[in-house]
Amino acid sequence: QEQQHQGLFKRMEAASQYFEQMLRQHEQRGRAVDYLKNRGLSGKAAKFFGIGYAPPGWDGLQTELGTDKEALRELVTCGMLIEKEDGRTYDRFRDRIMFPIRDARGRFIAFGGRVLGDEKPKYLNSPETVLFDKGANLYNLGPARTAAGKGQSLVVAEGYMDVIALSQAGFEASVAPLGTAVTERQLQMLWRVTPE
Repeated sequence: QEQQHQGLFKRMEAASQYFEQMLRQHEQRGRAVDYLKNRGLSGKAAKFFGIGYAPPGWDGLQTELGTDKEALRELVTCGMLIEKEDGRTYDRFRDRIMFPIRDARGRFIAFGGRVLGDEKPKYLNSPETVLFDKGANLYNLGPARTAAGKGQSLVVAEGYMDVIALSQAGFEASVAPLGTAVTERQLQMLWRVTPE
């Protein structure tokens, strides 16, 4: 199973690189950059957390990464593309700030995307996939585990931006659930990191 998933992890990493590149280069990145600056996010934090931008349009990611049928199939499996009944596909995330979600080993498994306007939903997470079980993962778990191992108190916050703000303020042992209430499995993961 691990070998079968290697291709999917590579697709997710390539997607993260694409979104980061779009935050630096896309002609419509200005609103995303302004939003992040207004929320007090430093360039250093944006780089550390791998924050990116999904540009508007239906096929930016698909055009960049969906180079053949196998790539398209894997991007659908990862939840990055949505397949319509007629077999055509389109990008799940459009015109959103992108927060990559990694597993405890640092592999890219999902994304959270925040709208730049008032559209709903404000946050859109990747769907559950063979890589991503939202009740069994936590945002920023790997870096938080390292910081907790150096004596920092573990802090559970509500969302991505809270974790990033805490981290910038020196509380690197911060995590957040992924669009759900804290689950029993997440608590078990946290207790493996620290008793408190």
